[in-house]
Amino acid sequence: MAENSRRSAAGDMPGDLEEMVGVAREAGEIAMRYFTGDNRVWTKSGNSPVSEADIEVNEFLHEKLLAARPDYGWLSEESEHSDERLGRERVFVIDPIDGTRGFIAGEKQWAVCVGVVRDGRPESGVIHCPAAGRTFSAALGKGAWLNGSPMQTPVSSGIQRVTGSKRLNTELAEHFAGRIDIVPFIPSLACRIVMVANGELDGAFARPGAHDWDLAAADLILSETGGAIVDLAGDPLRYNQAKLGFPSLLAAGPGRLGALFALAKDGGFLQ
Repeated sequence: MAENSRRSAAGDMPGDLEEMVGVAREAGEIAMRYFTGDNRVWTKSGNSPVSEADIEVNEFLHEKLLAARPDYGWLSEESEHSDERLGRERVFVIDPIDGTRGFIAGEKQWAVCVGVVRDGRPESGVIHCPAAGRTFSAALGKGAWLNGSPMQTPVSSGIQRVTGSKRLNTELAEHFAGRIDIVPFIPSLACRIVMVANGELDGAFARPGAHDWDLAAADLILSETGGAIVDLAGDPLRYNQAKLGFPSLLAAGPGRLGALFALAKDGGFLQ
């Protein structure tokens, strides 16, 4: 990632972000070699799957990104966590493959997530979805882009399309039958959030236990389109903290946060 302030013609994207996009796309090419092909899979702590693809993509990103920014800290789902990151001004927050279960199953909704966090909040982020042919990116105060074109999500106060975990989707469908559309479960939380950012969903829910690497890059993309992801108290998320992991969360598109809170309260999902 070159030290410059270069801008692209496509939506005035900062040059450093363009280079992050390039690295994420290279990582996606590695992942695609395993997608629907030979990919050794095992189970790690927490009964979560991890695959050969996760590890190779993580190693590629670690080498490529820290070679460009050796003064940055590192926080990744597939790396051993160290408190050393807490003393760094900026930290890479990485999920080499978000939605590993879907990836293993041959579903297209998975993503390579690359974020940079400074002082607890994301300042740049990329969500690259190779199988879906979509790359979302954002820079703090500069806007968000989809495949290089600026994202402009309409403001609305209504909620028509939402999604969450499998269990919550069942509860939503039972409670709001015929009133709102419940989009089938999306295995990648990052994909859910950028779909909210892009206006494909009005809102999304996340169960307790999501982590920085699931959220940081997608959070910025959503906020740069006018939306927000918050906890049940309505507070924004703080990243690169000593204790990792978040409680239940709501992600809403521009103008929709109040309506999403009202829907969650109506259904008894605020707990």
